[in-house]
Amino acid sequence: MNPNDELAELLFPEIKETIEDLEARFPPRQLPEGAQVTRFAPSPTGFLHTGSLFTAMISSTVAKQSGGVYCFRLEDTDTKRTVTGSDQDLIDQLAAFGIVADEGYFPNGDKGAYGPYRQSDRASIYKTVIKELIREGKAYPDFCTPEDLDQIRKIQEEKKILPGYYGEYARDRNLTSEERIARIKAGTPWVIRYRSNGDHERKTKFTDVIRGEIELQENDTDVVILKSDGLPTYHFAHVVDDHFMRTTMVTRGEEWIPSTPIHLDMFRALGWKVPKYAHLPSIMKLDNGNRRKLSKRKDKEAAVSYFLDQGYPAEALKVYLMSIANSNFEEWSITNKSFDIDKFKFSIKKMSFDGALFDMDKLNYFSREVIVRMPLEEEFEAVYEYAKAHEEVFAKRIESDPIYFKRILNIEKDSKNPRKDYAKYSDIYPIIRYFYPDEYDKIAASELPFNPAYSKELIAAMMEDFKGMPFGVDENTWFGFIKEVGAKHGFASSNKDYKTDPSAFVGSLSDAAGVLRVAIVGSTLSHNLHEILDILGHDEVVRRLEIIKSK
Repeated sequence: MNPNDELAELLFPEIKETIEDLEARFPPRQLPEGAQVTRFAPSPTGFLHTGSLFTAMISSTVAKQSGGVYCFRLEDTDTKRTVTGSDQDLIDQLAAFGIVADEGYFPNGDKGAYGPYRQSDRASIYKTVIKELIREGKAYPDFCTPEDLDQIRKIQEEKKILPGYYGEYARDRNLTSEERIARIKAGTPWVIRYRSNGDHERKTKFTDVIRGEIELQENDTDVVILKSDGLPTYHFAHVVDDHFMRTTMVTRGEEWIPSTPIHLDMFRALGWKVPKYAHLPSIMKLDNGNRRKLSKRKDKEAAVSYFLDQGYPAEALKVYLMSIANSNFEEWSITNKSFDIDKFKFSIKKMSFDGALFDMDKLNYFSREVIVRMPLEEEFEAVYEYAKAHEEVFAKRIESDPIYFKRILNIEKDSKNPRKDYAKYSDIYPIIRYFYPDEYDKIAASELPFNPAYSKELIAAMMEDFKGMPFGVDENTWFGFIKEVGAKHGFASSNKDYKTDPSAFVGSLSDAAGVLRVAIVGSTLSHNLHEILDILGHDEVVRRLEIIKSK
């Protein structure tokens, strides 16, 4: 038997399949011209990062708009960092944003013919490919201990040369097959390394879909491709997975650009077609004047769960991320009067090279627009579901009288220019709590923001007169009454009159209405006052006027 064949059998006696068998088991996909097969491949190491949501959204959008397939693959070979249950959390949080894989890993069972989609379930596939690489002399077992590797690094530091396991510093690279076999039979621990044919003095090129042609040093490092625990490293596993899942476009963060020569080296050594690479820009944060990536440890915005917990509609965050992805999205949304990203023609080639700074103000802008455009029933259900999960008091308010709460949500909703007070669901209850009598009483117990120029006697007299306001009438009729009360107490009958000679009046017509607003809601700002009064009803309004009158 050829020594390499003997070595391969000694290392992997249980592997009977060949690469040809795998090619037959996972044949090329039959898809329309131009259809892209993309994948989102997170590690189950904790929460869903905002940057990961961005990547998943782009991957899903590219596949969907091209008529292709979007896959979800779980890269769980780093067992030390795996967090139990985070696989389900990742899937649930992506689903909350409407990102559901066409095929891939699901905890209750894979979906699709190109699985398994969890890397820890694909060990035999990786070993099949590695066994063939061993036979061809393109991979080899390495017996270096951690101490051996430290010694190699020290020598390289002393010589001030590029660190790594390559060339003459790849200690076990040139052992004979017989020597390797003897060590394995002696029980010496081993890992498998890929034998690179590169040279870091040479350059390699590839075309990035976003960034164009990129030139980097060739890979000459003999990287580990199978660890001592029997699981592959990312570098090798993703090459095998993307080939046999027939991925056509790899969308991933720009931090992987320096590693791309390793991956190109492996694809070429295996004789496989290299997929397109699209390295996405990072989402950045300004920190003491310096730009840096959003950090899991430092930034609350780094976790997608933060936005869900705060009550941002999932659609709002997606809309914001799409505005980062394609700068023309915002202009398109204004022209088309739509935030439906499925109708927007996304172009991965129009993505910026540079990472965008995360802008909470812009997210809040989009979120207000999304909320105000929601149909009433949809908004009610979304707010109620949020309250049940995050705000027990708020949920109980809604449950006590859902119709009353819907009337509150519906204020000005159908007007030409509706107010946009809520950037997130957690904003709602603090703003509208005055609608509930016990909450109003707490507000009224404190100092209310009446104009200090108005005496208590004036305010009390106006409260008494406001008790006679009509209910169940149109806004013009109601406002006519406010004008009469204001005029009686020295306020101008129109804002124009007040501007002409302000010294002749106690205040403007708007000021007179403002006295009533403060008395009823406890604030100088609110939704349409006529609608508020109508929802509160005569008895509650009179009760509040009496409270203010007696203060």
